[in-house]
Amino acid sequence: MSGLDGIINIIDSQGRQNENNIIRTAQEKALEIESDGDKKAESAYNEYMKKSLIQAETDFRNSCNSVDSGNRRKILEYKVRTIEKVTENIITRLEKLSDSEYFDTILRLFRNRLHDGAGEMYFNKKDLSRLPADFNSKIAEISGDTVKISETPADIENGFILKYGLITENCTFRAILEAEKDRVRDILAEKLFGR
Repeated sequence: MSGLDGIINIIDSQGRQNENNIIRTAQEKALEIESDGDKKAESAYNEYMKKSLIQAETDFRNSCNSVDSGNRRKILEYKVRTIEKVTENIITRLEKLSDSEYFDTILRLFRNRLHDGAGEMYFNKKDLSRLPADFNSKIAEISGDTVKISETPADIENGFILKYGLITENCTFRAILEAEKDRVRDILAEKLFGR
């Protein structure tokens, strides 16, 4: 082998060595880039999954709260309707009492609504026509003869109206239940729903 062939072989050998070094360096760099990309992709995936899980849990909680709120609202609506129905049934039952029971109830209400001073008690036309014979004397006895029953009928469905000068008190069953509605509703809710 001549000197020129030796030089060419040396140059060729160094070229292959350089080529192999460049390829190896490129392959190492490619593996490094691929590994770095995998790490970044895995990190991005984990971060995305973490955020997605938090969002899914938040959405689930919000959905549950919304359903719970809707259910509580429906239960409350049902309770209110039931209490209103019971209230109407109470009024109906009071109106359907026998004359003696009805006017005994009126006397009990009158005792609780009595004020000082002269007053008048008004009934509807139906109740005026069915007043018990001793009812005037019972009213006089309870009031100390300060309240008289008016012969003028009032435009009310039941119960009575008390007038003391400029003060008028509506003692119809509905008005009394309405005035005491919070207390009556609490009692009814306790009896009906046992809260």
